[in-house]
Parts: sequence; structure tokens; C-alpha cells
Amino acid sequence: MAQARAFTVEDMEQRYREIEAQLNHEVRTMIERWEDTKASYQGDYYTYSVRGKEIKVNNYTESLSHTRVPKIAVPRFSDWGEIVRWCMQENFPGEFPYTAGVYPFKRTNEDPTRMFAGEGGPERTNRRFHYLSFGMPAARLSTAFDSVTLYGEDPDHRPDIYGKIGNSGVSIATLDDAKKLYSGFDLCAPTTSVSMTINGPAPMLLAFFMNAAIDQECEKYIVANGLVDDVNARIDAIYREKGQARPVYRHGDGSMELPEGNTGLGLMLLGVTGDQVLPADVYEDCKARALQSVRGTVQADILKEDQAQNTCIFSTEFALRMMGDVQQYFIDRKVRNFYSVSISGYHIAEAGANPITQLAFTMANGFTFVEYYLSRGMHIDDFAPNLSFFFSNGVDPEYSVIGRVARRIWAKAMKHKYGGNERSQMLKYHIQTSGRSLHAQEIDFNDIRTTLQALYAIYDNCNSLHTNAYDEAITTPTEESVRRAVAIQLIINRELGLAKNENPIQGSFIIEELTDLVEEAVLTEFRRISDRGGVLGAMENMYQRNKIQEESLYYETLKHTGEYPIIGVNTFLSSKGSPTVIPQEVIRSTKDEKEQQIDNVHAFQRRNEGDGPEALRALKNTAVHNENIFAALMEAAKTCSLGQLTHALYQVGGQYRRSM
Repeated sequence: MAQARAFTVEDMEQRYREIEAQLNHEVRTMIERWEDTKASYQGDYYTYSVRGKEIKVNNYTESLSHTRVPKIAVPRFSDWGEIVRWCMQENFPGEFPYTAGVYPFKRTNEDPTRMFAGEGGPERTNRRFHYLSFGMPAARLSTAFDSVTLYGEDPDHRPDIYGKIGNSGVSIATLDDAKKLYSGFDLCAPTTSVSMTINGPAPMLLAFFMNAAIDQECEKYIVANGLVDDVNARIDAIYREKGQARPVYRHGDGSMELPEGNTGLGLMLLGVTGDQVLPADVYEDCKARALQSVRGTVQADILKEDQAQNTCIFSTEFALRMMGDVQQYFIDRKVRNFYSVSISGYHIAEAGANPITQLAFTMANGFTFVEYYLSRGMHIDDFAPNLSFFFSNGVDPEYSVIGRVARRIWAKAMKHKYGGNERSQMLKYHIQTSGRSLHAQEIDFNDIRTTLQALYAIYDNCNSLHTNAYDEAITTPTEESVRRAVAIQLIINRELGLAKNENPIQGSFIIEELTDLVEEAVLTEFRRISDRGGVLGAMENMYQRNKIQEESLYYETLKHTGEYPIIGVNTFLSSKGSPTVIPQEVIRSTKDEKEQQIDNVHAFQRRNEGDGPEALRALKNTAVHNENIFAALMEAAKTCSLGQLTHALYQVGGQYRRSM
């Protein structure tokens, strides 16, 4: 019987190479790059590029004790299986599937702070914006609109409108209002970013905003070319011919001073547009430059409005069509830095949904928009980078991983199902701390809850963050309470030592376990929605609304029985019983502000009574002939008020009626 030949070292090496060759190319690349990748985070500097620009970052910060704290802590794996699993499920920030974050490092010159503001007329909110942004390296504005604006109406003496003008949000009805609201902020600067929380009439408000940005570019051209006197003379001549006074920036009390930090940029062309005072070719250059530079987000998520927030005004089909028209306009005009929709879970959570339902419904809505845009012939890489997300952060354990799960699900779907590129795979999202967790009892405790929620968000590498003010349970925030809310973020970002590290929750057993559990629960909810005909089919049967209401009832029941403890509300009460706090100051719009907004919109309509009706006819014809409605809105917004635009579109697109 022949004796078996013993394996030599050479045989084993050959067998090793044969097995290695059978590995998936992507897996083999991960293993080969592992040590070099780790080393890139362990040297003094890390270098990477964004849109062709090379960025060099210090890999360490130094504590007061002279400890070199790494910005990115690296795993100590050596086993191939552990390396591959970690790379495919976690990976470093800025690497697929982006579980730890979509960028390798956070911005060093800009905090993620984005504070929500809006009250009274545009002048008052402009003053609050400058207060929030004063001394900050970047202006990240977030705009709250009053319910009159949210429902697409003009300020009016009608009983169902008058009392709501400028309350719980700013009143914006015309292009001039938008110019005043954002005056003094260079809307085309890379350090300015504007978010607008508007849904039903989002295309109209977006048209106001874009035209305000375009006219700022025109104003900068006018100043740079010494044309100020000539242009002012032209504007004066236009108003002499109309027999009307030029509109001005004026507060409700009649004062006209600009707030500290407001340079007046954006106010020169109040009452006119750049194409009225500049040659057509110059105006088109300014327009192209503005559209390609402007940064920000418009919410425009009509699906979550039907499911949770209820500010629907157009039929769902027509609203989706306008969303698609906005995105197509962005593609045609190369608008790359502005998000055409903020797919929102915040309002779903505020209506009562738990964190898993919030995330599942929001992601399902996002994929519905993707499928709709694809059905219109858009390429995934032309629109996916213009989509953003918006989540609430409460104190439930699932909130600690909500961003991680969202990024992982989105990245894998974009890459493996839709074939999207890296930009399409990166899910960017805004966090607002939970409004539902704010209580009118022991309101000072609200800051503690908000701090913990902000910590969740910052540790999870959110892209922007709003921290609620402690008194929002009883009034619109005061300057004092807003300052404290901003300080929460600044203290975490600038004082808290562990926040100097940018992947502090990676490697935690409980974080990894929660990530897997929440991801599995979200995918299970996707199946339930799919079984009901997808998001739109489920909406017809009110599945989402019913589930949100059931979860809201469950939370409220536990809160009232005390099974769910809330300090200062249902347990650990003060010696006085922790009564509801009556605010010393309630922020509301004044009668003067209401009357001024009504007068302003009437004056706007009078001076455009020649051009406005024709613009509305052109808008309706565009809708009827299935052309791009947003392109027509960009022109109509120059001469028509919000209410005029809304009612014209009702005639061709229909009003919203809830499925019962």
C-alpha cells in the first residue's frame, strides 16, 4: 500500500492562494486594505477629498491631561471573519454602508446647530435669525411658518385666518416677505444654509426663496459694477408710474432699524425683481449662479402629511407631481446643494409613533419617492443626492441608533437595488429633539431631557441638530430659553471630552445589538406595508394613521398610570405637586404685525394687478398641458401672492380630501 505524500510548506502556500482566489473581490479588497486603512487613522493626519477638494484633518485632539484622544478609534480585529463582518455592517465613518456616518470626519469650522425659528412678520423672525447666528461661523437657519402660510392662504381679516397670522410661525405670503425674512444673509454663500418646514404649499415657498436668492445675486452684481444709483432711479420710476410707495423693511411697531448683523443684503430690490432692472443676459447669469450655489432644504414631504401632520392642501397625486417637477427643475438647472425634500419622521413621532414605527414609515416614504421619480424617467444619481431625512430623538433606547440603522438600510438599497453611486448611497439627516417629551410641569427639567436627546444625536453623527427650548411646552421660545437650547449643543460639542472622538458608540455591545434589532424590526414593518399595497395602498386604508394612534394611546396610558415614569410629571413631584407652569411671557404676533401683513399683501397685489392674472393663467396652462409646474411657479412667484397661487392650482390639481 502506497504511503500518502506529506504536505510541504509550498503545498500549503499553494492551497492558501487557491482558497484566497475564491474569495469575493470586495471581500479580498477589505482584507488587503485593512492594515493600511487602520494606519491612516493612527498617523498624525488623515487626508481625503470631497468633490475634488483635498481635506487634511488632525487624527488626534489633546486633553488637558495631554492625552492624545483619537478622533476615530479603530478596532483591534485580526481575524478575517471579524474584519469582513465589521466592514460590511459597520465600517469607518465615510465608508459603505455608512453606519457610523456619511463623512470621514465632522466639519471643524461649523457646528451642526440648526435652530428653528418663526414668529410674527418676516422682520421679527429675521431679527431672531440674526440673534441666533450672531458670531457663529455659519448661518444655518430653520424656518417655522404660521398655519395661514402652511395652508397656502394669504393674511386676511377672515375670522378663520386673522387670529393665526404670525402665530407659532412666521407669516410669508409674497416674494417681498421672503426677501425681508432672509435679508442680511448671503443665501448663495457656502456658509449659509436655509431649511423651510413647509409641505402643502412647498413649491410656492421654494419659488419665493429661490427668487430671493437670485435677486441677491443681482444686487451683488449691481453693487460690484457701480450701478446702485442707476438701479434705484429705475425702481423709483417704476413706482412713480404705478403711483405707489416702494415697499420697505418695517417692524410691526413702525420702526425700521435692521438687527445687529444685518447688512441689508436682499433689500435693494424689494418690490421688483432683477429682470426688471438688469439686461436679460446678466440676469440669467445671476440666476444660474444662484441656483447652483444656494444651500438648504425644503421639507415638501406630502406622504407624512397625510399620515401624521395633516397640512395637506392639494390632492396627493397632484402634490407628488409637483414634487417631481421640483426635482426635475433641480436636475435641469444643476441645483446640487439644495435638498428638494426632507423626508420626515419627526411629525410621525410627534403624532404618537414609537421610534421603530417612525423610522420604518419614514424610510418607506423615502423609497416611495425614489420609485416615483424613477417612474418619471429620472436617473437615480440625478436625484438621490437631493433627498434628505428628518427624525425626532426621544429618550427611548432605539433613538440611540436611529441614524445608524437609517444610513445602513439606505446605503445597501441604493447600492444593491438601485445601482446608485456613493453620493446617492449617503443618507443625510437632521435631528430635532422630541417636542412630545417637553412638559408644562417642572419645565426646567425639559433641558435635561433635551440634553440627553442631543447627546444621542451627536454621538450618532447626525448632520444637523435642533435642540428644543425648555419653555416650548407652554409658549414660543424666548431669547433667553433659545440661548440655553443653543448652549446645550455648544457645551456638548466644545466642552464634553468624549465628543472630541467621532465614533464613540462603535464597538459597544449594546449599540451593535440595538442596531441589529431595530434594523430587523424596520424590515419587518416594510413587509407589512408591502402586504397592504405599498405606502400609497396602506394610506388608502389609513394603516399608518391607525398604527400611530394605537402607539400614542399606549404611551399616554402608561404615562397616566405611572408605569412609564416621567420625573416631575407623574413621579418625584415637588412639595407643591409640580403644577403646570403659567408662563410669564407668551410670545404672540401683535395686532400691528397682523395688520401690516394684510396691508403688505394687498399692496403687492395692487402693484402687480397688470401682470399677476396673466402669470396665473400661464401657471394653470402649464399644469393642464403636463409641463413643469415649478418652472412656471418661478415666474408666477414674482407677481402673485401665495393665496393667489394656491387657489389657481386648486382649479387644475384639486384640493385634498382625506380617504375615510
